[in-house]
Amino acid sequence: MPEVPAPYIEGVLAADRRMLSKTITLIESVKADHQRLAREVMNGLMPHTGGAVRLGISGVPGVGKSSFVERLGTLLVERGHRVAVLAVDPSSRRSGGSIMADKTRMATLAAAPRAFIRPSPSAGTLGGVARKTRETLLICEAAGFDVVLVETVGVGQSETEVAAMVDFFLVLMLAGAGDELQGMKKGVLEIADALAINKADGDNVEKAAQARRAYENALHLMAPASANWSPPVLTCSALEGAGISGIWDTVQEHRRRLTASGEWEERRRTQALSWMEALVAEGLTSWFYTHPAVRDRLPALRRRVVEGAVNAPTAAEDLLSFLTPLAPPFDSSDSDRSE
Repeated sequence: MPEVPAPYIEGVLAADRRMLSKTITLIESVKADHQRLAREVMNGLMPHTGGAVRLGISGVPGVGKSSFVERLGTLLVERGHRVAVLAVDPSSRRSGGSIMADKTRMATLAAAPRAFIRPSPSAGTLGGVARKTRETLLICEAAGFDVVLVETVGVGQSETEVAAMVDFFLVLMLAGAGDELQGMKKGVLEIADALAINKADGDNVEKAAQARRAYENALHLMAPASANWSPPVLTCSALEGAGISGIWDTVQEHRRRLTASGEWEERRRTQALSWMEALVAEGLTSWFYTHPAVRDRLPALRRRVVEGAVNAPTAAEDLLSFLTPLAPPFDSSDSDRSE
């Protein structure tokens, strides 16, 4: 790998696929020297970011996310777009390895010259979203991709994680497979910009229509998150291609409305703040577990918790106790004066 930022910056801006991949690998590295270099590279690329449509796609396992992404990505490439797909692959908690089979699952799209697919291991990250997904998204924007699709593993808190970094969040649902209850979860409905019932083909068409009406009724009971947009419920078939074009039309209409109202730019500012806060939380966690005081206490405390000699809250309080001298003393008069 080059040890200076210029080759990475120039390669990405020239849409050199080899350097694009190397730059993402650099960003994902946890080595300290690589991280310092990555910050310089990102500083050089940031002025060239922000122009793409950022579309997050989530849904329960088995809903057909990869098939949907390939069908949508292929449609967009055929229309002249440059499409980047960031497919977050689940990592093994035991070995740290991941399946990394997205290029196999999306063989047609992977072969398209105007498409770029980057499988990325989640590495146990909360929510199933890779630790550097935000940075990778920005790198793809700097490389000239005007649509970035973020496919998540669809488990845990991945929905809220990816919704915080995209412009449009699409949740794929299934009909007739017990998935209606998942769709009724308030948290999912609150963050979705649209719901799409996938696999609406063959004998499943009527079930998909019934599920659509159920989701629409659920959405009517909730106040929309945006004053400028009410999330629609759509049906589609990634297998047959039905409804895919309509979903992209919905994404474009969403952008037109929010841009006209100023909400689009407000969302981008909120994304930047969310990214900063995520990096702070990540940095604090890393700093905490590498601190000598924690490293010295942790092995013994872990053994005692496993043996039942101490409960988890007490052990956690013991680990955190060394932070007390680092915090400034609380002055109640300061609080009074701020009111």
